[in-house]
Parts: sequence; C-alpha cells; structure tokens
Amino acid sequence: MVAVSFLPRRPTVTLAVLATLIVSGCGGGTAGAERPSAVPTPTRSPTASPSAGPDPAAQAAELVRTLSDEDLVGQVLMPYAYGSSATKVSAGSAAGNRALAGVDTPAEIIAKYRLGGLILVGFSADDPTGGNQETTNVDSPKQVRDLTTGLQTAAAKLAAGKVPMLIGTDQEYGVVTRIKTGVTQLPSGMAFGAAGDPALTERAWQAAGTELAALGLNVDFAPDADVLGAHSEVIGSRSYGADPKAVAAQVAGAVRGLQGAGVAATLKHFPGHGHTTGDSHAELPVLGQDRAALDSGDLPPFTGGIAAGAWLVMSGHLDTRAIDPGTPATFSHKVLTDLLRNQLGFTGVIVTDGMNMAPAKRWPAGEAAVRALNAGNDLLLMPPNIGQAYDGVLAALRDGSLPRARLVDAVTRVLTLKFRLAGRTAPPMSTLASKPHQEAARKVAAAAVTQLRGDCGGPLVRGAVTVTASGGRDRTRALLSDALRAAGVKVVASGGTVVHLVGYGDGASDLRSDAAVTVGMDTPDLLAKANSKVLLATYSSTAAAMSALADVLAGRAAAPGHAPVPVAGLPATSCGG
Repeated sequence: MVAVSFLPRRPTVTLAVLATLIVSGCGGGTAGAERPSAVPTPTRSPTASPSAGPDPAAQAAELVRTLSDEDLVGQVLMPYAYGSSATKVSAGSAAGNRALAGVDTPAEIIAKYRLGGLILVGFSADDPTGGNQETTNVDSPKQVRDLTTGLQTAAAKLAAGKVPMLIGTDQEYGVVTRIKTGVTQLPSGMAFGAAGDPALTERAWQAAGTELAALGLNVDFAPDADVLGAHSEVIGSRSYGADPKAVAAQVAGAVRGLQGAGVAATLKHFPGHGHTTGDSHAELPVLGQDRAALDSGDLPPFTGGIAAGAWLVMSGHLDTRAIDPGTPATFSHKVLTDLLRNQLGFTGVIVTDGMNMAPAKRWPAGEAAVRALNAGNDLLLMPPNIGQAYDGVLAALRDGSLPRARLVDAVTRVLTLKFRLAGRTAPPMSTLASKPHQEAARKVAAAAVTQLRGDCGGPLVRGAVTVTASGGRDRTRALLSDALRAAGVKVVASGGTVVHLVGYGDGASDLRSDAAVTVGMDTPDLLAKANSKVLLATYSSTAAAMSALADVLAGRAAAPGHAPVPVAGLPATSCGG
C-alpha cells in the first residue's frame, strides 16, 4: 500500500474554506510569517499522492456540521483509561477510572465524554517514559485485540461514530515499547540509524504497522524525530542519530512503512527534544540553540516526515528560547501555528505530549486544555482529569475564550484523519510475529551491529565464552548465550572469555575490567570508558539483536553498522568503510 500525505494541497484549502463556512461570522486564522530561508521546505513525495475516492476533508466538514458543542469537545480528547477490557474491569481499575473520569469502565468514559480517541499505556523497568504511565492496558495480543474491539463498539454509538475512534500507543520499539509479547520486536531507532538503510527501515515499519493494525490500533506515537545532540537519557537510543539529514531519511522511511500498513504515524517531539538533557516528564527542558541551529539541527526530520506524508505531529513540552522563551512549545502559538503550520506547512493533526506531564500541570486541567487548543493543538493526549478538561473546553467555547473556529478546525482535522483510516479491514492475528515480519526485523538488527574497537574479519572470541551483564539483564544474557551455542560457540558459567553486556541506565561502575568484549545495547557512549580489546554496539537487546551479535562474535558475519552518534575517542566503525 502506498503512503499518502495527510491532506494534499487542494484538500488543505478545502479544509480551511469548509471550516469557515461551518462557523458563520468567524474570522480567518493567523497570517503565516515569511518562511525563513534556513528552514527546509517540505516537498511532496511522488508516492504521497492523494488516493481516489471521497475527499476525507469534505467528509469531515460535513460530519462536523451535525455535531453538538458537547460532541465537538469530546472529539479533541484522547485520554488513557484503567482496565484491560472495555466493559469489565477490576475493582482497582474501576476506582482509577472514577478518579480520572467519574465512571467505572473505558466504555463508559467514551460514552460520557464522547471521546475522539484513547491511548493504551504501559510501563517497564527500562522505560524513560514510565513517569506518566499510570497503569497498563496491555497483557497479551488477544487481550489487546478484544479491548480495541470493545472500545470501537462503544465509540460507534456516538454522534461521530460513523468513523473509527483513534486508538493509539507508544510503540517506538527499543526502550519505549508498550506491546512486548507475541509480536515482532523491532530494534531501537538508533539501531535503524546504525544500519543506515531507509529501505530496510520502511519494510520493518510496514511489518510493525501491519501487526498494530491486526491488534486494532490505528495510531502509533512514533517515530521519534529528535536529533540527538546531547547526552539525554529520556531520548537516547529512541533517536535515529545525530546527523539531521540521516535522521530525516530514517524518519521518512518509518512514516511510509507505518502508513503503508494503514496506521497513522506521529512525528515527535516538535520542535525537537534531542538537544537538551532535561526530561519533560518531570521538568521543562530548555532548547537554548539559536534559530539557525534549530532550523538546521532539529527541524529536518520533521520536514522530512511531513514530506513523507505523516498524519500527526506531537508537540513537545519544551522551552524553545529562540522562538517563544519561557513558554512550553505545547502551549506556544508561535511554535505550533506560526512555525509548524504556517512556515513548515503541516496540515495534519497536532497532538500534545501527555497533558499529565509536569510542564502541562502548571495550570488546572481545564485551563491547560484550552491553552493547548488555542496554541494550535488539535488533540489533547492524557489529560490528568478528563472531566475537568472537558468542562474547561466546553466553558471556554461558550464564553468565547476558545474561538469556535479554532475548535471546529481542530475537530475537522481529527475527523479528516478518521475518514482516512475508515473502512480498512484489520489484518488477521496470524500476521503477528510471522516469519516475513521477523525476517524484516532480523535484517535491521544484523545491519546495525557496529564494531568500534578490535580487529575485524574473523571470530572475535575463541574457546569457551562466559556471558555477563549488569544487574537485571538475565533474560538478555540468556538470549545471547543460547544464540552463541547455536552459532557453535561453547558457553560456560565462569572461566571463559568474558563478553559483557551493558544497556539503558548503566554507568562506568557497570563495566567489567576483565571483559574481552564489551557490548553496548543502548546508546554507545558508555563504550568510551570500557577498556576491552573489542567493543561492539547493538543498540537493542531483542532476540534478533542478540542473534546478530552472536554471529559477529563467532565470525559468521561482519559488523556492518556505523555508530550514528559520536563516541568520544572511538571511530564510527573500526572495520573501515
């Protein structure tokens, strides 16, 4: 399936005109500022041509005309909910939902607030986004499919129910992976960057998108479009690398793959989270670079993703000093409307980062919701209190502090996306973890393995091997041990050549001075402090990554990857090329 741009130029004009016609007496939007020459202009991909059939923007505008104020407000909300089923939840989940929304089940939340979408959440020990994941909705593939079916059944009863509700999750792969079992596991974004092949990226993400669609998900809050320019634990290996042009090519490939499978892709975190060490879950990170550096160092992956046809962009809780100092980008009209809309020409859905994160909670939930919409967001993700957000937006609509034209525009964009997703048949569950999909992931993992120190061209270990790892990595250590045995290498509990694994969150104290080989399974910067004769990076700890690593250690395969970020004192590869 060919990826299509969210709104081709003609429907873009149509959307604006239709929104104006719907809201009689409302003025036009803010005039766009002159485009700075340093900002790359998104150009339409030849493959991003509009598909035949009814115009989704016109269909959306027609549906908007039939909606009440209460319906309009609900369509811009995309909260989370407690429970693994739409209609049957535990007592604890019911209590969580009552605190969040005043009712017991996800289906009742949808009905009460006429929701436009819902995000499935989850957390794990190595997840840098776990701070705003209040619960988990994910147990197994069948459970997720049953849950999404139940959510769509509830949404179909709404006034906007002729189109599917948006059901999304953060399935970036690597350290941010909500659905971990029973599906194909891609490596991290940084592994894709090390492999350096956008065609491989597109094929792997199309496989991933097909599996998400089979589970009933139609939005993925991925790919991460942040260019890594600082030692950031919250972004880290989620980024495709440090080179803006290379990251842009990878992000475009991921967008084409996901949307080719019928799942909407999201570019995040606009205007770029990679040049700050701050964690926007807990604080307001500052982007201190000047406008020229922002244009050249942060925006290219977003313009590349827009050109590839990305249907959503996520606004970041980031203080962009060069544009609107002191104001989080999520709440900045200058960043979202003047820059993203008017200068970069994005016509799709702008979705907030989690509204339950610290920078968004400086205001009450209702006020924050109104501020975010007035800044230019179309969809409010994870409000900390659904009722307060809903009531705040409705009150602002009626007292004029939220212009009706702004809300109608937001809802029209959301519904346009829904019409694009409507009528698709979900792939069968048998597609999950299928051999072709596993092979797509395996090829990326194999292409990503990078050797940063040591002789190349033969086995990197001889004789018996002992695999060690920093604390809490027993599963990964077992995966590598099994893969080494399959590659013909003898593995012993102790006394062998030490191959030591380090990963997310590890520091210098987690290294081993006696390791002959040290392997980085996250960002490779820690390898600069290792004294092993051989240094390798996989950027991920998936089964496919460990299998590819074993082949390199055994001399059955080369290490073709190149570190996509600089590592102090080390080359991008020690194997030439």
